[in-house]
Formats: sequence, structure tokens, C-alpha cells
Amino acid sequence: MNHVSGSTPWGIKGHPARGVDGGAGDAVLPHSPPASLRAAAARPSTACDMAAAAERGPHRPVTHIIFDMDGLLLDTESLYTDAFNEICSRYNKEFTWELKSSVMGLRSFDGVKIICEKLELPISPEEFLKEVAVVQNRLFPSATLMPGVEKLVCHLVKHCVPIAVGTSSLKAMFDVKTTNHKKFFSLFHHVIYGDHPEVKNSKPAPDTFLVAAQKFEPPPCVADCLVFEDSLNGVQAALAAGMQVVQVPDPRLDPELTKPATLVIKSVEDFKPELFGLPAYD
Repeated sequence: MNHVSGSTPWGIKGHPARGVDGGAGDAVLPHSPPASLRAAAARPSTACDMAAAAERGPHRPVTHIIFDMDGLLLDTESLYTDAFNEICSRYNKEFTWELKSSVMGLRSFDGVKIICEKLELPISPEEFLKEVAVVQNRLFPSATLMPGVEKLVCHLVKHCVPIAVGTSSLKAMFDVKTTNHKKFFSLFHHVIYGDHPEVKNSKPAPDTFLVAAQKFEPPPCVADCLVFEDSLNGVQAALAAGMQVVQVPDPRLDPELTKPATLVIKSVEDFKPELFGLPAYD
């Protein structure tokens, strides 16, 4: 696997230098992707020729898959909740689901800034990040794979379907989270972390997924990429990149907010590859 930089401290993923304002409900992207990424999204490709692809399902056939990590591949969201609640409780505040859902998918600093403001915490975002990092380093190595992901990833690898990870997590925290899953993550062609130098804007901007598509060899047409996401910010990023997206949302998320996704499933275990022209399970 090629490690192409990025990692964070929770379903908000992060770097203070490159955040985007806005929560899970934002419909308008605050930043446009760099010209090089916009050009990549518009680049024609023979892989995009529908005449060459047999329609084997109700959705457009795809050739490449990009996975989010937190809450999609790894069950880290509950650990994020525990870590953030531990810090908030020190100041007699509660990290509620409503607050969490508004910052899921954001980079750490941006999400923590919102949390500090909403809860009126007597500490700065920087101080919050320092406190929560200690807790996360203790909790994250225990992260487990989400149901169905190992089966799907191994199936795609078996059938030579190129796969990558596009996460808002920074590289350092990615390494902590994947402590017990190195073999599994070695199956991916590459990983795009939240601190990759070409990712100028975090989700819901499309940069993460556009860069992830570019790093395949050779790069596919973006329309031939399918993204797996759990958060609304991630879904918006995938759609902004011109890709189809399968959303596996937290069951507490308002179903109305999942409507933009190409397909919504309760678990990766429920995914049928043939719906997108991929080889069916044996």
C-alpha cells in the first residue's frame, strides 16, 4: 500500500491549518477545489464510455472504490464519543448526539472549535485538542473493524478491483487507530490522510476524494469511482467530486439527511457489489 498523507482525533478529523467552516447540514461548499483537481474531475476517459460497460445493476457501473475510515471501516465513532464526553464532563458539559452529528466528518480543529463555542467551554480549541489526544491515544488502539468490511475488501482485492482510503484523519492518528489492523490496511492501494499536502480543503469539499482518485495507477475517471461514507459531510464531498456514494449512516441520523446519497444501507454487510457492475459475492 502507498501511504499518501492524513489522520485526526475523531469523527471530526483534523488539522487547524486547513479546515472548512460549516457543519453537517451545510449544502454549499465554502471553498472550490484547486484548478488541478477540477481539471481531473472533468478529464475524459475511455473508462467513462458507457457503451463499453454492460449495465448490470440499477446504478452506473464503477471500476474503483474509495472508503472513508472512521465509522465506516473502523468502529471509532463510539470511541470518539467516549473521548469527547470525558473532556466535556470535566467542565460539566455533555457531548450530545445533536452536537456530534453536526461536526462528523470535519477535521479536528474545526469540529472542536464548534464544540467549544456551542458548549461555552472555558478552554480554547487548542487546549481541548491536547486534552482529548491523551484520551484518544489510550482508546483508539482498541478500535475494531465494522461489520462486513473485511469481507467486502477481501472480495474486491480477490477480483482486482482497485481500492483506496480517503480519510480526514491525520497520519499520526491513523497509525494509532490502525494499530491492530496493519495487515487489513495493507490491502489498499493507497491512503489519503487529512494532512496530505494536496488536500487543501477538508470534507465537505471534494479534495480528499479527487486526490484519492488521482493516486490510482492509472487514474480513473471520477465518475467511475464509488465512495463509501457514513457522514453527511463525507457524502457531500463525494457528490461534489462527481462520484456515486454509498452511505452507511449512524442509525440516529435523520433519514431526510441521507437522501442525497446514491444508495443508503444499514451495514456494509448489506452491500451487493453487482448493483454497481462489480463482481457478485461467490
